[in-house]
Amino acid sequence: MKRILLVLTALVAALTASAQIQFGEKGGYMTIGLESNNILYVNDAKLGTTYPSKFGSNDYLKLDYVNGRFSVGVQGEAYLPALQGYDDLRNNGFDKPKVMLASKYIQWQDANYSVMVGDVYDQFGNGLLFRSVEDRQRGINNSIEGGRVTATFGNIVSVKALFGRPRLYSSANGYSRGWIGSQYARSTVGGADLSVSLSDIIGSEELMMSIEGSYVNRRERLDRELNGMNYGTDYFPYFELTSPDLNMYSARLNLDYKGFTLRGEYAGKGKDISSGAVLGKAAKGSAVLAELGYNVGGLSVSAQVRRLEMMGTPLSLYGNLGVMGNTLNYLPALTRQHTYMLAALNPCQMNAEGELALQADLYYTLRSKQSRQRYWNFHANYSTAYTLKSYQTASGKRELLWSDVNVDVERQWNKQWKTTVMFSRQEWNTSHGQGPALPSTTYVSNIFVGDVMYKINKKFSLRMEAQYLLSNDYEGDWVAGLVEFNVAPHWSVFFSDMYNLGTTKTNYYNGGLSFTHNRTRVQVSYGRNRAGYVCSGGVCRYQPAYTGVNLMLTTSF
Repeated sequence: MKRILLVLTALVAALTASAQIQFGEKGGYMTIGLESNNILYVNDAKLGTTYPSKFGSNDYLKLDYVNGRFSVGVQGEAYLPALQGYDDLRNNGFDKPKVMLASKYIQWQDANYSVMVGDVYDQFGNGLLFRSVEDRQRGINNSIEGGRVTATFGNIVSVKALFGRPRLYSSANGYSRGWIGSQYARSTVGGADLSVSLSDIIGSEELMMSIEGSYVNRRERLDRELNGMNYGTDYFPYFELTSPDLNMYSARLNLDYKGFTLRGEYAGKGKDISSGAVLGKAAKGSAVLAELGYNVGGLSVSAQVRRLEMMGTPLSLYGNLGVMGNTLNYLPALTRQHTYMLAALNPCQMNAEGELALQADLYYTLRSKQSRQRYWNFHANYSTAYTLKSYQTASGKRELLWSDVNVDVERQWNKQWKTTVMFSRQEWNTSHGQGPALPSTTYVSNIFVGDVMYKINKKFSLRMEAQYLLSNDYEGDWVAGLVEFNVAPHWSVFFSDMYNLGTTKTNYYNGGLSFTHNRTRVQVSYGRNRAGYVCSGGVCRYQPAYTGVNLMLTTSF
């Protein structure tokens, strides 16, 4: 607990000192953002967890200075040591503090162009070829250290280009010859993205249409030494990989017309050793993503379909190919992102090696003409994903990876009462299509959720959840509940509990309080947390089970 207090005191002191820096109107202004996540771990016999290091802390301090069209910024990170589950940030697995300069940039931005030097965060199209992003929850930061230029020509043409070396947020643990702990890959990445507005060319106001395209190149030598062996001679030819260049390209179409929307993208890539490839050979990759939607009045309908084949693109062939975060692109899962505890218990995991997926959504809003405080929201969602190739399964046949049919109804009764009920039927494959060596079994869960919000007055509100998961498979039935009491605008007190009625009989409890003032939020909680995957858009990080005290601080000014 002393370490938590020391960290918090130091951070608050730093913020106080920085806040005293003032700039005149002509001198620009500075923004400061701080995030600190701390856990004091407690040994738990029920979970079977013991910790040589009782404390973990992930801390991020970001400084940005803006003066007219000029801006500059840095971000420092400290892991004192890193929290459990962020293994590749723990100094190659060891519980040692680690402090580093994570990102920096200098930028000049005009109305029609911009030039930036430093660590680049960007995305081309849907991310099928390229996305560099920071995601602290999942432990991802794959920025490109180099530069980027952008330019626009009226409302018709926009173009951007970038070049640099990618950051390996998860270092290649165990690689020799100065590779251990290296923050950046030995590869270089360059690319360009172009967008042309056809509707502005023809002067149409009803039809909005644009065509877009991207090109990305990853280059690295294939004669590097790896663990004392020249893998350029002995290794890569075995995988049928001979070119140092990986070339990727995509074409996109965007169309909007009188409530109708159409989005489409095709992406292709050359021969590559895909992240976690089950074939064991270099192969070409491709992806198709299409979306059709319609919106009129209170009705909204949309459908998405996607085909992936060998699209897991590593930042470097010398990095850990299957490590989360060491990827150059982003392949979102076509499924609803659940927030309720039991609905998110076993999240969908996207398969980059081969997947055919579909998602459909239906929204309908019915509002009272007499009162804006009374309305109905209806939502139905269906998503499913199947393996693409025979080599992905032991049976040699296409198998189900994921399926989710869910319906929720939200009712605002009056100024005080709001209720939500939800049902979700999920079926998921334990092998996730990762090859014939893994057993292929599907588990089915039926999840029921009731959510009630009661506004006592303008200051006080109470929210309660009741959830039940019914299953004859895996761990059996679950029950969960949450009570949250809010005192506007600053305080919130909460308690949640999730209990397995089936095989484990384990109780996962969590309680705490939070305080919010302007842009500052502090939360303290204590509880037992289940092991599982923390996912966003199908990209997941495994979080081991733990019991402990959590202290979280976020602030910006």
